[in-house]
Amino acid sequence: MKTLCVIPARYASTRLPGKPLALIGGKPMIQWVYERASAAELIDKVVVATDNEEIKATVEAFGGNVRMTSPELASGTDRAAAVLESEEADIIVNLQGDEPFIESALLSRMVQVFENPEIDMATPIKRIVNLNELTNPNFVRVVRDNMHFALYFSRAVVPFVRDISDKQQWLERHRFYKHIGIYAYRKNLLLKLTALPQSSLEQSERLEQLRALENGIKIYTVETEYDSTGVDTPEDLEFVNKLIQNNTYNID
Repeated sequence: MKTLCVIPARYASTRLPGKPLALIGGKPMIQWVYERASAAELIDKVVVATDNEEIKATVEAFGGNVRMTSPELASGTDRAAAVLESEEADIIVNLQGDEPFIESALLSRMVQVFENPEIDMATPIKRIVNLNELTNPNFVRVVRDNMHFALYFSRAVVPFVRDISDKQQWLERHRFYKHIGIYAYRKNLLLKLTALPQSSLEQSERLEQLRALENGIKIYTVETEYDSTGVDTPEDLEFVNKLIQNNTYNID
């Protein structure tokens, strides 16, 4: 299997404009993500997909592969599919450009699951361990079946534990999971998914992966201990820079 990691990188961002170029420890964030993806043993090639010339020039300056994509594309998934017009791959990993400390080993695990011919799409999940992760709508919860395929993703708390009013106790009663927003697909599935219109559930929850579930596409979940350190705000950027300065960040 030929594997390709696509890193969508838009300049426009409501909370942190130009965030792929934001400096972390003196290095652009997009370079951190690119280098982590390149270190994954089962990733054959990494490509940044952008609609911005400054991001393109930055990636080229550190020797990375980059493709210009249309600014009209609605999502990172659409950018990943667009890269296939000029790249060959059997498995595509869609890695957001704001994950500077992504575990390379996790990306390889996501590729490895496709040895199972029944898997066409995969995404990582992590066990929820505190009340904020359980109740904060900025975190996405996921429930899965006994074969580890997702049943549903939601900003709400799912499942609802009916007999206990204290949500802190819910964590002791049931094993809850949060979603880590990284995806892997077989090529044909990715092209099929991006050709589908937005679904009703997707529009309601503002969760793109629900388009797949609503159209009968199964999503395999890969449990991990990796906890996303996404950078979406100036406060997030300050936080990760402090991790670098204090040498307290974890990287495989």
